[in-house]
This record gives sequence, structure tokens and C-alpha cells, in this order.
Amino acid sequence: MKRCGWAEREPLLSYHDEEWGTPLHDDRRLFEFLILEGAQAGLSWETILRKRAAYRKAFDRFDPKKVARYTARDVARLMRDEGIVRNRMKIGAAIDNAKACLVVKKEHGTFDAYVWTFTDPIALSKDLARRGFRFVGPTIVESFMEATGMLDHHEPGCFRRGRAPRA
Repeated sequence: MKRCGWAEREPLLSYHDEEWGTPLHDDRRLFEFLILEGAQAGLSWETILRKRAAYRKAFDRFDPKKVARYTARDVARLMRDEGIVRNRMKIGAAIDNAKACLVVKKEHGTFDAYVWTFTDPIALSKDLARRGFRFVGPTIVESFMEATGMLDHHEPGCFRRGRAPRA
């Protein structure tokens, strides 16, 4: 079976075959992917996948309501957590992004309804930044859109290409 060239070994192979590029409409999972894509900046996606279970535990299963209430004490706890990327800017961005996510949900009903109105990563990146989100540059946002099925960037010949139409 032919797949995208980057999915050569675990955990990338299972991630590619079971998740990447599948349209996602769950607010909490969308928030999770946005935070994980930001955490990945400068690192490999394989590193983040291996830390994902620790991230879910450390960040209250990516519940934006809970993460938005994090205090300096929570930041200190996260900075001690060897299971995640201990970068103060990325941790702070996750908290700020949770707050911004809640504002978006008030305005649009769901985070899903908001992000799925975009087809261009540059436009989404700019709008997220305008709304106070951090670690949402065009490359990170394009990766987010690929991961959550908003963009089908499976390579030509990949068995998953075209299988998950934008929904």
C-alpha cells in the first residue's frame, strides 16, 4: 500500500493511516491539534506524537475552559513536566489560545464552525493572530489544516488521497 513518504515508521505510520487528513469537527480535538502543532515548532512531529498522551494529561485533555484558567502555578507545573515540551512561550501560547478559543466559540457557536469557514491557511493564520492566538504562523496553520482534514495534502498515489473530502 502506497502512502505519503513521511509516514515511514511508527508512530507516524499509524497517525497517517488513522488520523492525518481526516475531517475533524470536535472542538476539543481541534484545539488539541492547534496546540500540538504550535508545540511542534522547531521539533519533529514524531516527537510531539510520542508526547501526546503526556500533553493530554498535562493540559486537562485540552479542555479550553480549564486551560484558559491556568495560573502561574500551572505554568510552573508544566515547566516541570518532563513529558511535554517545556518551553515557557509555547505553554503561555497554549493558555492564551484557550482564552481566544473561548471568545471565538461565543462569537461563532463552536470553534469548528469558525475554523472550517477557511480554505486558505494564510487567511486563517492572519485571522487567528488578529484574535490573539499565538504560535499560529502560516506554516503551523497549514499543518493544522492538513491534520484536521481541511486540506488534503496526501501525496499523489497515497491510498488516503481524496478519501476524506472536505466536510
